[in-house]
Amino acid sequence: MKNNNLCNIGILIPAFNPDMKLLQLIDNLYQQSNFDQRIIIIDDGSDGQDIFNQIKMNFSDIVVLHHVVNEGKGAALKTGFKYIVENYPDILGIATMDADGQHLVEDLRAVENTFIKNMTALVIGSRTFGDDVPLRSRFGNLLTNKLVSLLVGININDTQTGLRVIPIKYVKQLLSFKSNRYEFEFEMLLSAKQSNVELIEVPIQTVYLNDNETSHFRVIADSISIYSRFFKFAFSGLGSFLIDFVSFYILVNFMMNATSSNFILLTTIIARLLSAIFNYGVNKKIVFQDQGSRTLLKYVTLMFVQMITSGLMTTLMSELTGQLHSTFWITFIKLWIDFLLFLISYQIQKKVVFKPVEGKSEA
Repeated sequence: MKNNNLCNIGILIPAFNPDMKLLQLIDNLYQQSNFDQRIIIIDDGSDGQDIFNQIKMNFSDIVVLHHVVNEGKGAALKTGFKYIVENYPDILGIATMDADGQHLVEDLRAVENTFIKNMTALVIGSRTFGDDVPLRSRFGNLLTNKLVSLLVGININDTQTGLRVIPIKYVKQLLSFKSNRYEFEFEMLLSAKQSNVELIEVPIQTVYLNDNETSHFRVIADSISIYSRFFKFAFSGLGSFLIDFVSFYILVNFMMNATSSNFILLTTIIARLLSAIFNYGVNKKIVFQDQGSRTLLKYVTLMFVQMITSGLMTTLMSELTGQLHSTFWITFIKLWIDFLLFLISYQIQKKVVFKPVEGKSEA
């Protein structure tokens, strides 16, 4: 594939109740010199067919696929991925664009040209979010970016961009994802790191037409879906924390004067064993959806290291601050140490403990 040849990159556009902006986007694509890319459009259960009929009439080489009912953006993307994989074996990457006019052809070209030089990478068009961007979009992106950076260790500026070029090998993995709505694109980013797919950002223009009123993003429902991974992990972490915290407090109060100065480490071990049983079960079945037994040894190893680290650091800090005989302050110190270990633990569990086997997605 030559650097100036884009024919091996397919263009996929999911659309739900599109307007004339979709026709304008297609027209802009065809106005490019020597344009010879395949375009697949997915009608995700739209109410009317006028726009799609015009596309079929004016652009006979465009493939339009239809969902009988609205299934969600993720489902539409997977329908397009499956069609391209099965019908175009020469395609090396798939560019995705939104149908609402937010993505410009020149930005698509910039993302595609970067992909040509990095054909195993997931290349995304990254927007900037100034004061001219609608508040819901600006706030949502900022919150998601911070969560992804903190809990997953991926530093990107735009987690919700729909302008991407995806390598075909990763596309085949995405077909097994369970999510069907806007969270699909979000989980695509989260799983890229696990799958050793490099993420590359390309700056693009930020376009919001009419305060983004044509967007079909459901602020409450789709936000909950996107953040559900974090909510689930937070639930498992909170439940484990309460079990660990209450058990530790009771045991410290009971054992403080009955044992040696090693009582903090001993109570940490007992409390952690109780909370770990709960934590492993929730993370295995709900958060990371792992059904096998291969994770147990890695989880136990992580738990052991985390437990000993917590006990030793709590003991050390309690001694340094002269609080070895205060149940409250010992518990308070442990609280902050365990919070830091919690952040580290999430990344280790995601990258190592519950990392899906090759060819299997966790989304």
